[in-house]
Amino acid sequence: MRESPDSVAKKIKTMPTDPARIRRTDPGDPAKCPVWQLHEVYSDDARKEWVQSGCKSAGIGCIECKQPVIEAVLEELKPIQERAAHYAEDPTLVKNVVAEGCERARKLARETMREVREAMGLNYS
Repeated sequence: MRESPDSVAKKIKTMPTDPARIRRTDPGDPAKCPVWQLHEVYSDDARKEWVQSGCKSAGIGCIECKQPVIEAVLEELKPIQERAAHYAEDPTLVKNVVAEGCERARKLARETMREVREAMGLNYS
């Protein structure tokens, strides 16, 4: 989630593709390519059609096919990384969130235990 854009791009670029597509000029089958599954998630219908026809006709190469996926993944990660950077820059924010959560949990636990003791007739102080 917090990887650099270059690292994300490199991982997607080095993903395996259709094993039958050895050379750029070999036609492929998107159904046999793991990158197609990412297109199913990230691409609109027009892009999917471009991938289907381009791959089957060898009109596009695998790196070319991966580029829109890279862009979509990076776009999706952008707001997450921006929020994470906010907390990474100021670790006290995280400590405060954890401390507040602990206090709220303690209050709920005390109330629950009071109810349990009351229900069991263990009203000791």
